[in-house]
Amino acid sequence: MSISRRQVTAAALGAVPLAFAATGTAQAAPLRNRTLYIAGDSTAAQKYADAAPETGWGMALPFFLHKDRPVANHAVNGRSSKSFVDEGRLDVILGAIRPGDFLLIQFGHNDEKSADPTRYTEPWTTYQDYLRLYIDGARAHGARPVLATSVERRKFDAAGNALPTHGDYPAAMRALAEEEGVALLDIQALSLALWQRLGVEETKTYFNWTATEQDNTHFNPPGAIAVARLVVRELLRTRVLRPQDVCRLDDEIPTSWITWPEATA
Repeated sequence: MSISRRQVTAAALGAVPLAFAATGTAQAAPLRNRTLYIAGDSTAAQKYADAAPETGWGMALPFFLHKDRPVANHAVNGRSSKSFVDEGRLDVILGAIRPGDFLLIQFGHNDEKSADPTRYTEPWTTYQDYLRLYIDGARAHGARPVLATSVERRKFDAAGNALPTHGDYPAAMRALAEEEGVALLDIQALSLALWQRLGVEETKTYFNWTATEQDNTHFNPPGAIAVARLVVRELLRTRVLRPQDVCRLDDEIPTSWITWPEATA
C-alpha cells in the first residue's frame, strides 16, 4: 500500500480542532449543518449530461434529507477503495470534513478487478486495510464513518433468482464493521432482495437499459431513487440519522427531479 493506516491517522490528528483533541469526543459546532460525504464508485457518483439517463444513487440522496443534512458526493466512476486513496481523493475529503459530519464509504465493484493492479484489493486483507484508512481518517477529524456494502448488479439465473455478484467483499466489510464498531448499511443484501421482488423484467426499468445499451450495473432515475431510499432507511435503522433528519421517505419522488448538469472542463 502507498500509505499506511498510521500515517493517515497521524496526519489527520495533526489537523483536528483543539476542542476535539482535548476531549477525545466529536463536538459538532453549534448551528452548523452536518454534511454527509460519500466516498464511492460509479454506482453512487454524480453523472453529467453526456451520460444521461445513467444516474448514481448519490444524486437522489438529497431528496430524502432535510436541508441541514447536505450531501457532498465525492464518488467517482471506476474507483476502488485503493485507487480512491492513491489518487488523493480521500485526502480531499479529510481536508474538508468537520466534527459531526458523516463519511459514507461504499467500494467493492472495482476492488474485484483482479487484472488491474491499480484497483484490485483482496477481500480479507488489502480491502479491509484500505477501508480502515477511511474509518481512521473520519474519526480523527471527529466525523462518523459509515460503511455500506456494494449495491448489487442485475443478474438472474434461468429460474429467475437474483444472484449475488460481489464474492467475499460484502462479508469482509460486514466483519470489518463489527471489528471496528462502525455502522453498517447492508445495501448489498437489501438491493438483492429488492431485485428478487421486482423480477427479471421489472428490474430493467431500474437499470440503465436504453435502446443502445443494456447496463446491469448502473441505474436510471427510478433505480437511483430506489437505492437512495434503501440507504436512508439504513441510516435510520443504524441510528446514524434521526427521524427529524429525513423527509419524503414514503413518498413517490418524481424522476423529473433528477438532472444532469453539463460537465465542467
